[in-house]
Amino acid sequence: MIDNNESYILPAAGCSRRDFVKGSAAVLGATLVSQLPFVGAYAAGSDTLKLALIGCGGRGTGAAIQALSAKGNVKLVAMADAFRDRLDDSYKNISTKFNGDKKLLDVPEKNKFAGFDGYKNAIALADVVILATPPGFRPIHFEEAVKAGKHIFMEKPVATDAPGIRRVLAAAEEAKKKNLKVVVGLQRRYQNAYLETIKRINDGAIGDVVSAQAYWNNAGVWVRPRQAGQTEMEYQMRNWYYFNWLCGDHINEQHIHNLDVANWVKNGYPVSAQGMGGRQVRNGIDHGEIYDHHFVEYTYADGTMLNSQCRHMPNTMNRVEETFTGTKGRVVLSGDGKGIITDLKGTVLYNHRAKNDPDPYQAEHDVFFAAIRNNTPINNAEYGAKSTLTALMGRMATYSGQVIKWEEALNSEVSLMPKIFAWDAETPTKPDATGRYPIPTPGITKVI
Repeated sequence: MIDNNESYILPAAGCSRRDFVKGSAAVLGATLVSQLPFVGAYAAGSDTLKLALIGCGGRGTGAAIQALSAKGNVKLVAMADAFRDRLDDSYKNISTKFNGDKKLLDVPEKNKFAGFDGYKNAIALADVVILATPPGFRPIHFEEAVKAGKHIFMEKPVATDAPGIRRVLAAAEEAKKKNLKVVVGLQRRYQNAYLETIKRINDGAIGDVVSAQAYWNNAGVWVRPRQAGQTEMEYQMRNWYYFNWLCGDHINEQHIHNLDVANWVKNGYPVSAQGMGGRQVRNGIDHGEIYDHHFVEYTYADGTMLNSQCRHMPNTMNRVEETFTGTKGRVVLSGDGKGIITDLKGTVLYNHRAKNDPDPYQAEHDVFFAAIRNNTPINNAEYGAKSTLTALMGRMATYSGQVIKWEEALNSEVSLMPKIFAWDAETPTKPDATGRYPIPTPGITKVI
């Protein structure tokens, strides 16, 4: 049984980094993830947990499949998405995965909700909700799920602006008061390569960490061109990755994974950020308003500097990993299961072999549902929000060209969200006569 999942989610006041991670890797090592206990009915007294999926894209569909694959009885009973076609495709894919098993899927037509407000109806029908819409909606949906008293799995990042971060942090406190279980989809926190390697960092394997690098450099993601008859709202929703109110730029949507690992290793958050970025290759008419590269220098309270880079450019070097240098050695980590520790001369001290490791995407759901059934505390929302803010602070720095301090980022009043959610409503950013959007410009763009 998990004694106290909070021990690895957030360190207690005065808890050392070494004590903190001893309590984390020990709890979530290979044995736990592969042999989580099942003790029957969950706290509310029902053997079957009713699940609602909010956001039916690829990640939402995958998360629902993982939730339905967790130990114990779980049944998908409701689905919601802005677009009915996406909901239908998701249901078809989930049904195909489980051969239409009615013990796992019971989503009648009346429980399929399309449009902007359907999430409320779906949440009301469930014990557990998955929040996997574009990130701009996360604060709104998280608040509703907490208000309704539901256990929550929500994908990263958890917001696209500072007002959204503050809403998530406030709702996270309410979730704790209600004893709700909350997991955020930063799956490296549930991956054995990271758990075992970071445990060794905190046990002193490389001494004091004095510098760090984080990378998410690859060719980029999909583009969905404008279709005839679409309103501007529908176009932006379909092509959500390229609009900041929906995505927050790729430094937020993807690079958050690497930044979260740095925060985890440092057991804290950067106090300032400065950097540069722009659009050099991905600057077509279908690429909205976001940058295709960011380089940010983050500084932590003890002076440690994290050099962070993320890039979306075809035919360039691919690199997605985190590295740390200490007074006695170095570490390289990556999501493909690599965890290597060397001394300063390059001698390998530890080399994690991920061949038989559990899938971290499945592991986070296994831990989540075990916590619900065993009524053990788990709430990732605070570190999810603060690592999201780390990414947003970096974006603020590259967009403005200024040094951005943590408190300035957290307290920014710049809201990116629309005032009204409707297909004919005004979007926060609009194209000019040529179809191009305003691009953030250092020295001009307001971020605070």
